[in-house]
Amino acid sequence: MERAGLAAAELARSILADGQRVLVVAGPGNNGGDGFVVARHLKSWWYTVTVLFTGSEHKLAPDAAAALAAWRSVGGTTTDRWPQDMQPDLIVDALFGIGLERPLEGAMADLVMRMNGSGVAVLALDVPSGLHADTGRVLGIAVEADHTATFIALKPGLLTLDGPDHAGELHVFDLGLDGPGSQSGHLLDLSILQTALPPRRNNTHKGSLGNAGIIGGADGMVGAALLAGRAALKLGAGRAFVGCLSGASVDAAQPELMLRPAADLVALDGLSVLAVGPGLGPSDAARTLVTSAIGRDVPLLLDADALNLVAADPRLAEEVARRSGDTLLTPHPAEAARLLGCTTAEVQSDRIANALLLAERYHAAVVLKGAGSVCALPDGRWFINPSGNPGLASAGMGDVLAGIVAALVAQGCPPVTALLAGVHLHGLAGDRLREAIGGPVGITASEVTDAARAILNEAIYPAD
Repeated sequence: MERAGLAAAELARSILADGQRVLVVAGPGNNGGDGFVVARHLKSWWYTVTVLFTGSEHKLAPDAAAALAAWRSVGGTTTDRWPQDMQPDLIVDALFGIGLERPLEGAMADLVMRMNGSGVAVLALDVPSGLHADTGRVLGIAVEADHTATFIALKPGLLTLDGPDHAGELHVFDLGLDGPGSQSGHLLDLSILQTALPPRRNNTHKGSLGNAGIIGGADGMVGAALLAGRAALKLGAGRAFVGCLSGASVDAAQPELMLRPAADLVALDGLSVLAVGPGLGPSDAARTLVTSAIGRDVPLLLDADALNLVAADPRLAEEVARRSGDTLLTPHPAEAARLLGCTTAEVQSDRIANALLLAERYHAAVVLKGAGSVCALPDGRWFINPSGNPGLASAGMGDVLAGIVAALVAQGCPPVTALLAGVHLHGLAGDRLREAIGGPVGITASEVTDAARAILNEAIYPAD
């Protein structure tokens, strides 16, 4: 607690800049104890500190009680009311930490509302109060922090669902301790790209870079299949084949794509990977294509309507689970809910657990898309992707992701690694575009493909 409080106090000092007045909102548990330590250090540095304490001194755990006593030993006092005669320069949220399970109500909810409506920068300790540390769910109401100082290790809830909207800028302090968290959970970073593909040998030809097949493109949705095919081509597949249900035969904007009738492509020899679903639609013909694709002994990515068709047919679901080849599933929350036979809200209530359930049920590597996309593997490992931004919430983004992953598999990247690398790369591309145009509005899927190509080349061929 002493180390956590000192680390957070030093962060608070850097946030304050020229400000002098600090309000610490301390709760009834150990998170409040952290707050007392923060208050004591800031006071010793000549800041004006007010502590609003919501608990009972006699019910504090020993560490928190000791922290309160130490605060009082330096002349610190507490109040149980929001100070009306003070306009703080910084609020430290030490109300509730990682153990909160119940929704905030009554006076505690009112305090969160006051913090959120203060117009003042807020520093949360460990997790913003009201945010579930494991799932990222908001428990009734949650603090909207500008900064979160989290201790020992990152908490999954800071990175997925509502976590990124409430945690602000994350600061991790390991306090010189080993994290107690599950060894099954990991955070994706640039290293996954740097190991996905080796530099190409000079003696390389298109046949050595694989053949990616994309199936979809029903009437009115041809663009989805073409976006996926273009992404597969631009991210390095030696050849990219697109089979459209609509019968489209050429992509005038990308004539390098080889278009085939969908029924011919699903049976084509020599495919390195098959991605089925972009713009596929729910027709009987689409179901026949999905059935045929599941029977192929090649790495298979199922997306969009291919997932919906599997969800609607128990026999298809069983066939997916029995596949001998690698299977990759890329659902958004509503598609995941159909695959699991539950509601979207239930999926979102615990994204990690439900991604793992999908991976186990379908014997597949899964990415549950959304804020803080969760990748899950049948062996119980899971990964959270921190890259990406709201600019990726537009049409065609999932199609481009499917094409990126297919391209990596075609070039020899192991399918699981391709999924992880593709998800992280897709998000990084969105982040680069956001930075380039000054915000997330209006980013298009086609632009993401081009940005992803540049980032992948930089990862494989770093500048000297």
